Amino acid sequence: MATTTLRMQADSFGLRPLAPALGAEILGIDLRDPIDDALKQTFLDAWHRHLVLLLRNQTLDEDAQVRFAESFGVPAKVTSGRAFSVKHPSVMLVSNIREDGKPIGALPDGEMHFHTDQCHQETPAKATLLYAIEIPSKGGNTLFANAYAAYETLPEDIRQRIAGRRALNAYTSDTMLRSANYDDAKSSYWHPVVRTHPATGRKALYVNRLMTREIEGLPRDESDALLQKLFDHQEQPKLVYEHVWRPGDILMWDNRCTLHARSDFSAGERRLLRRVTILGEKPV
Repeated sequence: MATTTLRMQADSFGLRPLAPALGAEILGIDLRDPIDDALKQTFLDAWHRHLVLLLRNQTLDEDAQVRFAESFGVPAKVTSGRAFSVKHPSVMLVSNIREDGKPIGALPDGEMHFHTDQCHQETPAKATLLYAIEIPSKGGNTLFANAYAAYETLPEDIRQRIAGRRALNAYTSDTMLRSANYDDAKSSYWHPVVRTHPATGRKALYVNRLMTREIEGLPRDESDALLQKLFDHQEQPKLVYEHVWRPGDILMWDNRCTLHARSDFSAGERRLLRRVTILGEKPV
């Protein structure tokens, strides 16, 4: 029976692009069913081509979400020092719901600037899987930017200025919006300004407004001005897909070649999503 189900899933696999810049919706798949090697490869091919994958109308508990993540690598343990699940150390809740005055999840309220997950660590996450459980009536959308296209459309003189350089990525107490000061950084790491994707071989612009602080070897004012140009360039609407969530959506994105941000939403409405990240490799 399982083999028949897998064959039916592979045969029914459909794909619908979400935006010219990036993203595709996968059709005909129920993630509660197991994934064999052929279906996994189909997912990977679509993911490497479209960078962000969406599956709608899923009914996933923690076990099913973690099992799906494990198809593509080792789930990363949550590093916040807080446990969100008694069963899975890789599960994090993203929520503004409060119990006894305290949020039950991380990153509870408001807008969040463009970033890549765990870029402040030596080995950032290669993938993030985010599953929607409760969604506000408006806002709280997730925006994705194509970092391949951002690099490929840079003026040649700027490409030459950043070639071979590294940038400092720092995680501070201001976890949602870019702060002026990063002296209190809880975690930081120097990564290439331009990284090469290990699976596709393509180059991606690997800086972001939330956490990239300075470019190595440049005077501070020159570094600040160049970073601002890079941030504005990679956040152009033509390079972005904005996802409007529905309950039952799961998104899987590639942190090595995308950035993501969150739009503002009402603090008076509940928002609850479940996140799992997959361990990556040191950027080169």
